[in-house]
Amino acid sequence: MSDQIIGMPDWLASPPGQYLLAWEREQMALAVANIFGFHALQLGMPELEALKANRMPHRWLATQTPCQQAALCTDFSALPFPANSLDLVVLPHALELSADPHAALREVERVLVPEGRVVICGLNPLSLWGFSQWRSHQYQRFGVGQKFLPDAGKFIGLLRLRSWLRLLGFEVESWNSGCYRPALSSEAWLRNFSWMDRLGAYAWPVFGSVYFLVAVKRVRGMTLLKPGWKRARWLANAPVSVVGNTGSVSSAGNNNQQNIKGKNFGSN
Repeated sequence: MSDQIIGMPDWLASPPGQYLLAWEREQMALAVANIFGFHALQLGMPELEALKANRMPHRWLATQTPCQQAALCTDFSALPFPANSLDLVVLPHALELSADPHAALREVERVLVPEGRVVICGLNPLSLWGFSQWRSHQYQRFGVGQKFLPDAGKFIGLLRLRSWLRLLGFEVESWNSGCYRPALSSEAWLRNFSWMDRLGAYAWPVFGSVYFLVAVKRVRGMTLLKPGWKRARWLANAPVSVVGNTGSVSSAGNNNQQNIKGKNFGSN
C-alpha cells in the first residue's frame, strides 16, 4: 500500500487536514529540534516537513511512490541503509498507511543506532474522528453516508503500538495527543470548537484524534566505556620510585624531573 493513497493529499489540503498538519508540525518542531546526530530519515507524508527543525547534517525524505520532494523511493519494510546507521527516523502516519506495519517497524529498529530515536504520528481509533470513521463504515453498508477520513490504511491504537515497540526493545520516552475538535469539514465550525483542544488536553488526554510518540532504541547489556586517553593522562602525572646513590628510594613525578637529571644512578 502506498503512502500516497488516492484522496490522502486532497484530504490534507482540506480544513481538517490543515488542522491536523498544524498540530503535528508544532509537535515535530518541539520533538526533533534537540535530537542530535548525523543522519535523520522521514518516511512518507512530505506535506509535513517533519525534519525542518532538526539540525543534523544529513536529512532525507523517503516515500513509497515517486515524489518530487523525496530523496529516495523505497519500500518501508526494506530500507536501503545498513544496520545501526541512522540517529533519527520519523514516521508520520507511515505505519497505518503501510501494507505491513510490523515489518516497517522492525526495519526501523534495524537501521537505528543504539539510543537512536523514532518519532511516530498516528490516528487514534478511540477518538471523535475514529468514531466518525467507524460510523461512516456502518452507514455505507446500506449505501448512505460519507467517510470523514480518507479510506486509506488502518488505525493502530496507541496501546497496541506501545506493545509493538516494547517487543522490539524500544522504550517510550514521551507521548502526547491532540486534535480534540469534532469531525467537521468546515473551517468556520472547526474554529468555533477550538475550546475543545484546551479542555481535551486536561479532561480526556488519551482521546485526541491524533497521537504523537517518541521512543528510544535500547540495547540491553551495553556498557559505555570511558575514553582511554583520560587514564593515560592520569598515569603520566603519577609519581614514580627512583633509586639514588645511597640505595634509598624516593618518589618523583613530573615536577621533580629537574632534580633527578643531575644524579648518577647505579653504583660507582
